[in-house]
Amino acid sequence: MRHKRSIPNRGLRVADQIQRDLAELIRDLKDPRIGMVTVSAVEVTPDYAHAKVYFSLLVGNPDETQEALNEAAGFLRNGLFKRLQIHTVPSLHFHFDRTTERAAEMSALISKANASRALDDESKED
Repeated sequence: MRHKRSIPNRGLRVADQIQRDLAELIRDLKDPRIGMVTVSAVEVTPDYAHAKVYFSLLVGNPDETQEALNEAAGFLRNGLFKRLQIHTVPSLHFHFDRTTERAAEMSALISKANASRALDDESKED
């Protein structure tokens, strides 16, 4: 009986390759609902059956883009089949990554707080 040798970090390498290939494949989609997408992360289940694909947007509507990407998931998966040398290409599930959105909101709040603090300091000096 032959034992499969486990390849260290194979799941991470597959996820990384999926992330790179999807970025190219998404650029080729003609759906007008899809904005300027950046694939920020891919998490693949251990059995390679499913992949959560997190994306952020520079321009576009997050909900419309997510809907369009999930509708195109089968097409994108077929594109991955042609590029990846693995037996099982996972089903793709797209999720909008709000990290950059939250970072921008936090930055705006900090700027606002600093501005009001500066105004308070000025009024105390008068």
